[in-house]
Amino acid sequence: MVDAPPTDEGWFALHDFYTVDWDAWRSAPERDREAALSDAESFLAHREALARDDEGDSAVFAVTGHKADLMFVHFRESLDALDRIERSFEQTAFAAYTEQAHSYVSVVEVSGYTAPDYFEDPASVDEGVRQYFDSKLTPEVPGDTYVSFYPMSKKREAGQNWYDLPLEERAELMDAHGDLGKQYAGKVSQVIASSVGLDDWEWGVTLFADDLTDIKDIVYEMRFDEVSAKYGEFGEFYVGRRFPPSDLPAYMAGEEVPTPGDGGDGHHVEEDIHHHAESEHAHGGGGEAHRHAADSGEGSHHGGDRHGGDGGHHDGDESGDLRGELADLDIYAGQPHGEDVHATVLYSEADTDDLFEEVSGLRGNFGHYGTHVKTAVYEGRQTDRCAVVSIWETASAADTAAGFLSDLPGIVERAGEESGFGTMGMFYETKPEHTADFVEKFDSVADVLADTDGHVETDLMVNVENDDDMFIASQWRSKDDAMSFFRSDDFSDTVDWGRDVLADRPRHVFLQ
Repeated sequence: MVDAPPTDEGWFALHDFYTVDWDAWRSAPERDREAALSDAESFLAHREALARDDEGDSAVFAVTGHKADLMFVHFRESLDALDRIERSFEQTAFAAYTEQAHSYVSVVEVSGYTAPDYFEDPASVDEGVRQYFDSKLTPEVPGDTYVSFYPMSKKREAGQNWYDLPLEERAELMDAHGDLGKQYAGKVSQVIASSVGLDDWEWGVTLFADDLTDIKDIVYEMRFDEVSAKYGEFGEFYVGRRFPPSDLPAYMAGEEVPTPGDGGDGHHVEEDIHHHAESEHAHGGGGEAHRHAADSGEGSHHGGDRHGGDGGHHDGDESGDLRGELADLDIYAGQPHGEDVHATVLYSEADTDDLFEEVSGLRGNFGHYGTHVKTAVYEGRQTDRCAVVSIWETASAADTAAGFLSDLPGIVERAGEESGFGTMGMFYETKPEHTADFVEKFDSVADVLADTDGHVETDLMVNVENDDDMFIASQWRSKDDAMSFFRSDDFSDTVDWGRDVLADRPRHVFLQ
């Protein structure tokens, strides 16, 4: 009798593929399309917002080719949860314009081929190794740009029957197969899920990468490995590109996704994070979408919010030009020179203590993630608003955090969000002995700003847990108005004075 290797199962996976009825979409009234997009965007954003280590993860991809238009990937603890997701989507207005083209159900597993000690003698397994395999059972969707999904099985033909081979030989072949895959560590991430008894093939393989050719290369090289060359059978391949739920309108309009403001180069540099939420306090009327964004840069104090009158897509080239202009003025503009971070900033009119209590609870959950840098509440000095700033190492994590933070009490839009320039955030951390001096200096500059042409509003937001940690939220009617101030002697004097009182360089964030 041939031995079957032991397996340990984790979360269930659903790959859900849809085609769009483009004729029906084009002929639908504008109001119906807008309602459908809002419904679908809320559905997708809510599913992505459940990306906690004990609840699952989701993502949406634009599929290239004729097989489908959209692919939703969901990881959940139970098959019932996936079933509810599938049925919930069918209840959206957007679903009326789509047809399910394909789906694949599987369950993530770790097998005795790759971790024999994990099953044979658990007590002897190194804790780091144990955590690694445990994490494989509760996967997250990586923040990589591209995805490739395909099903596969092992052959059961005469002379090429994988299941006739002795366990030791199969384990040796899989070990060599795994060594080949390890050469792509850091380039390609994978989620292997078993579908034996669940779907038509035996496994579903999902590969993620920022460079699509890395996916091609690893699949190509593995075709020459004996496990694949002699015993592998493969189904159809689906390839796509991830985009945030807030970009669904752009996708349906035939525009580039992710939009340029979402960090379209796929490497999370100058990447904006969008979150769609509804609020009765939103500027422009109840239920209007408000979006919160981030700009990346070195260090741990970066961020800002975007509320542009044109729908607010960040122009990365324009931001680069702006940074260049500031560099010519000898002003550091937060251009990343190392590890990037991503922030989500939301404003609230709730009581500060109540808001902080809510944020503290979320922060405890955020702490489970290695990508979490900090989450803090900042209190305005000139306004009654507070700001919640959540900083992460990856764009996808910041976007997920936005989903939870948007449910905090009293979340509101920035006033004056019709500003053509949007908002500008400048983050500072002062040396403790100079904090009072810095605040006094800000008050002096604020008096100047009050009489400056094109200035809408400026406030100094102070971390309720650390008086030395602050950011300035300033808003202008146009970029030219802001640049006029940057070129002024008042601003130059302030920058020169600040060099001696700041613990680090200021981070300037520009979000059109």
